Amino acid sequence: MISKILIANRGEIALRVLRACKELGIATVAVHSTADADAMHVRLADESVCIGPPPSRDSYLNIHQIVAACEITGADAVHPGYGFLSENAKFADILDAHGITFIGPTADHIRIMGDKITAKETAKSLGIPVVPGSAGEVKPENALEIAREIGFPVLIKATAGGGGRGMKVARNEDELSEAVSTARSEALAAFGNDAVYMEKYLGKPRHIEIQVVGDGEGNAIHLGERDCSLQRRHQKVWEEANSPALNVEQRMKIGEVCADAMRKLKYRGAGTIEFLYENGEFYFIEMNTRLQVEHPITEAITGIDLVHEQIRVASGAGLSVTQDEVVFSGHAIECRINAEDPRTFVPSPGTITHFHAPGGLGVRVDSGAYQGYRIPPYYDSLIGKLIVHGRTRVECMMRLRRVLDEFVIDGIKTTLPLFQDLINNQDIANGDYDIHWLEHYLAQPAE
Repeated sequence: MISKILIANRGEIALRVLRACKELGIATVAVHSTADADAMHVRLADESVCIGPPPSRDSYLNIHQIVAACEITGADAVHPGYGFLSENAKFADILDAHGITFIGPTADHIRIMGDKITAKETAKSLGIPVVPGSAGEVKPENALEIAREIGFPVLIKATAGGGGRGMKVARNEDELSEAVSTARSEALAAFGNDAVYMEKYLGKPRHIEIQVVGDGEGNAIHLGERDCSLQRRHQKVWEEANSPALNVEQRMKIGEVCADAMRKLKYRGAGTIEFLYENGEFYFIEMNTRLQVEHPITEAITGIDLVHEQIRVASGAGLSVTQDEVVFSGHAIECRINAEDPRTFVPSPGTITHFHAPGGLGVRVDSGAYQGYRIPPYYDSLIGKLIVHGRTRVECMMRLRRVLDEFVIDGIKTTLPLFQDLINNQDIANGDYDIHWLEHYLAQPAE
């Protein structure tokens, strides 16, 4: 069994993992940059190690420093959280070579799903429905032929990375050449790899993802779906479980397709299979081989702790539940609280002068922020997540309206006012939105 876990991350996810470890009686090691010396997870961990200066490449992405911290502290496992090294196959290989357990999938599965073309081919072979698209890499010389075969409009996407970088839409032949060129340039700058591929561009889809967990031995379950359609520049802002667009039959059918695929793959750990959903059809986008930012809403409707499951599986203890033991209850919504201007989304680092988190039945706040905490300017602007659960979507929305009025963060700008606007919007109340809705909404002049 795992006895000591090094948490190779920062912020709210590091604190989330630390809490799970403590509940399981496992010792914890926090690593941190010099900018995060006063972070909450560092304060609460059993041990802490400074691994470098503020830039991520010198600290949270520094594999050698993290392995050294494991050796110094005697940590026999690493939980990578999300982002940073969570989907780095080389990191998983190095840990394995040092006899340290990587709490995540195998390096081979990370590699398979980390390349968008290979992931799509693998998904198709496993029986997962995919978006019509190119069979391989798209280059300037073959782009037009492939686009004509797929049919315009088309979407050019980087084969590596994510977050909306290296993605361009070409609505006709005149736009194709520039779209391919720009996507390749962005992909090279962001990921060091200019390879791109092409997919059919769907007009008004929803973004639906299925949570899966496998034990690496051929057993796997799904924990339902999350609707992540409210996005800005391909970054999720508001997530729901279950989706307002799906019924029980659709939910269980696509869930079983994904769980069956993971059984065939002998997938180990938590993962998320992401789809575009339009006109009753699901189209595979990608698989994230890690814990998702929005995992708490799945925990809310199932009562299953996903980090506990990750640690159990990594320890060789297997899954704690079978598929027929998974019970879905109620509705949950997560709002990502960022240290940003709520209209321009310009980052707002600085000192939090007043912090008051809401409470009550069905309310959860995952955040490493506190009064007096200084948010550094070097990292992602996510400072917390507000998760609300209710017996129905209506009850959940009413509860969310109440807790948004209670949540106070002073001294910096945050996205809290955006959610106060959204909770009063009729389209949101009706669950009538797609992946383009939020950007159209934000483009409207502020009242």
